[in-house]
This record gives sequence, structure tokens and C-alpha cells, in this order.
Amino acid sequence: MTLYGVGLGPGEADLVTVRGKRVLENADVVYSPGRLSRSVALEHVSEETIGDLDFPMTKDEAKLRTAWKAAAAEIAPNAREGDAAFVTLGDPNVYSTFGHLRRTLEAFHPDVDLEIVPGVSAVTAFATALGVEIEAGAGLSLREAANGAAPTGPDRMILFKVTDAPATHEGLVDAGYDVTYGRRLFMEQGETLVTADPSALADRDYYTLAYAEKRDLEIDSATAAFARDGGSVDGSSASDDHERT
Repeated sequence: MTLYGVGLGPGEADLVTVRGKRVLENADVVYSPGRLSRSVALEHVSEETIGDLDFPMTKDEAKLRTAWKAAAAEIAPNAREGDAAFVTLGDPNVYSTFGHLRRTLEAFHPDVDLEIVPGVSAVTAFATALGVEIEAGAGLSLREAANGAAPTGPDRMILFKVTDAPATHEGLVDAGYDVTYGRRLFMEQGETLVTADPSALADRDYYTLAYAEKRDLEIDSATAAFARDGGSVDGSSASDDHERT
């Protein structure tokens, strides 16, 4: 039997993958680490299937270790006797709470079989939500920007956990970036907001990210466009291309 780490996607119930939905529907118990992931899971399973876990909102490592050890002890018997799922927003292996559980199970319950079901992550979904194209060959760096941090360096960055947008914005602008923010993208809970104005995000929200691109960045995108006179970019005509086919 197996414990499945299931990525629910950014928060809209219909962005759960087909595989993830199938695993949830067949699981004997579905564990949720928080209110938002629970609400998404409930779109696919009955409330009787949900097993809530209590994780303290603290940075105290001793308390966190105790909570994860207790969670692993709760989950392990059910994963040995049947199929269990642990749901998390985004992807289980990308900045996810599931990593804590996986490491704890490996340390104290190594006989539990684990399987990961990837989920759509805001790290990739942001491009659609913000109307951004990351063209082939472009570099993109993922950074954390909690508490006003403004990491710099690459030409393009996606920043997550932007909890102090005004402070982060000031640092990025000074470093030569143009910045667009997205809050609660593809989430059913709360208001979705896309803006270039950091003052609109003055209230702290963990589910805020930013896309930063170096100002005046020269982008040479590949194209298959044709010239206006009917000739192709390389000077040959459309009929020439037809003759070659």
C-alpha cells in the first residue's frame, strides 16, 4: 500500500491533474495540512475521507519536529494498510510542506511506500496569469522574497512569498528591474490581483508572487513570420516554399 503526495495545483479545483483526481478518489484517507488545500480536496472527495493534521504556525524547530513526527505516526499505519494521500497546493516537491513529511517518514517509518503525483505550480502558471512569455532559450530564476527581500542577479526572476511588496519593489527597481505582481493566481479563495503597483499589495499575503525582468532587456524571439510582400524572411516567396514541398 502507498502514501501519495498529491499536488493540487495553485488552488482552483479544476487544475488538479487527472492522475491526482484519480488518486484522491481511490484513497482510503486524504490528509490535509491546511484550510486551503482542504477546500480544494473537498471538491474531489467526501468530507468523511479527510484527515486533518495540526501544524503550528511557528518557526520553533523543536515544535515543528514534534508536529511532523506526530503527523507521520498518524499517517504511517493507514499507508501500510491501504492507500493514503497527503495533499498540498502546487507541487509536492517544489517549496512544499510535503518535504517535511517525506523526510520524517523516511527517518521513522522507512517501510512506508511513497509516490509523488506532480501538480501545476504557480511557479509555471504565473506566466499565463500575468500574460508573460518566457521564450525558448531565456533564463529564469526562482527566488524567495519574504519580508521585503529583493534578490537580484538574473535577467528574469520569479519571486514567491512576496509578503512586503513595497519594500521588495524598491530594491528591485533600484537594481534595474521592471516588476509585475500577482496575488492568489488561479485560486478560488480570495481575490486575484495582477498589478505593477506595489502599494495595491501593502497588506501582507503569503500567496503573492512577482515577475521581475531587467529594464531594457533585449529579447530576440524566434519567429516564423513572413514579410508583407508575401516573401519569407529569408527572401524566398511563398510559391518557392510550395514548390519545395
